[in-house]
Amino acid sequence: MKKLILLITLLPTLLMAQHTIEGSFSPVEDFTYAFLYKSSPTGAEYVDRTKVDEKGQFKIELDTTHPSGIYKIVYGVPQETNNFDLIYSGKEDVVLNFSLTEGLEFKESNENKLWTSYTNSIEMINRAISNFYAQKSEDKEAFTDIFKTLKETQDAFELASKGTIASVFIKANKPYIPETYEDISTYSKNLKDTYLENVDFSNPLLQSSEFLTDRVMAYIFGMSPDATEDFYKHQIDNLVTYIGNGNSEIKMALLQAIWSNMVQIEETNVANYITDTYLMVLAKEANNTVLVQVLNSYKNTSIGAIAIDFPIEMEKDGKKVASSLHNLEGAKNYLLIFWNSGCSHCLEQLPEIRKTVDEIDAKKLKVIAYGTQGEDEAWDREILNYPKFIHVIDKATSGRYLGGEYGVEVTPTYFILDKDKKIVAKPDSLEELQNILNDL
Repeated sequence: MKKLILLITLLPTLLMAQHTIEGSFSPVEDFTYAFLYKSSPTGAEYVDRTKVDEKGQFKIELDTTHPSGIYKIVYGVPQETNNFDLIYSGKEDVVLNFSLTEGLEFKESNENKLWTSYTNSIEMINRAISNFYAQKSEDKEAFTDIFKTLKETQDAFELASKGTIASVFIKANKPYIPETYEDISTYSKNLKDTYLENVDFSNPLLQSSEFLTDRVMAYIFGMSPDATEDFYKHQIDNLVTYIGNGNSEIKMALLQAIWSNMVQIEETNVANYITDTYLMVLAKEANNTVLVQVLNSYKNTSIGAIAIDFPIEMEKDGKKVASSLHNLEGAKNYLLIFWNSGCSHCLEQLPEIRKTVDEIDAKKLKVIAYGTQGEDEAWDREILNYPKFIHVIDKATSGRYLGGEYGVEVTPTYFILDKDKKIVAKPDSLEELQNILNDL
């Protein structure tokens, strides 16, 4: 009877048997908390957090309710860049060291040590391949030896990782291995053509990891030192083909990441190609209204796009006349300023713009100053300082937020238009704006 009671008493403890994710951070003074998230194809779910002690150490306990998979440790802000992935099998503890200078090292966890050992081995062989081609070698025996080592390494790790989570990533990372000697151009072409060949885009583990994003980004942005617009489009089309039908969520996430990068490197035509060909449809199907608005505002305010029209009320011969941006005439260029009478930067920059504009012939430039805050007394007073500007204000009764349609996130925001109201420049600073205006 006593044994039965003891078993019943221990049963909850056995069911809640724990594993830990623990380790140390350095330098100690740069870390305060470690946040643990469970990654999934649709995002990351918060699991737990712990304070980093005075020695830089942390420890998080996981019970049997926490499934195996890809977990993420966030150690700072912004979270998007201050984090790293790890594999949790549910069968072993994970012990690691993370240093801002030395990177991530796993002390315990066969899964993570196996994946790390694999990536280090492949990286060493890739360096040997790079050196071979950098030396313009035509030694076919050396070529055969390098790729024989690559094949043996890949096969050995696939065998050693059988039945583990790490095996999913090792198989997905399987490199291109030529059967006979190839010159650098042939090898590069074949490497590009097969780079995503072993990636299963429907696998939830890959979808949950940074591996998939990193590999896709390498495929789009790392395959050509002199990438052209056509090259980017070709790679994007190939990516979508590899992803295949379905997999809409991961397809949208990857294309959105690529779109954001294209915006950052100012590949406007490619960004809009992604929108028009793939991303807008996916965003609408997912009812992602925020993404739809972002894509539309970027496309509609890209260099070369016709600026979005809006009503303007002007005074002519002492009378108020209804007009619009598109109906304005009499100047070769137009400066559209989104500003706010409560914005300190606006109040500093507008007087400087007025000085610059006063030196420009009115036939060359007209200024439309669009107030974003809705009608108020401060705006009424402030516009008196700029009698030559055409003033418009975002009225709350209009049911329309024009700043949102123009993608305005901060004030002041500037657009320079030609006589046909086509956007020809989007200066990011007062200095850039003044340089453009002085060249008109």
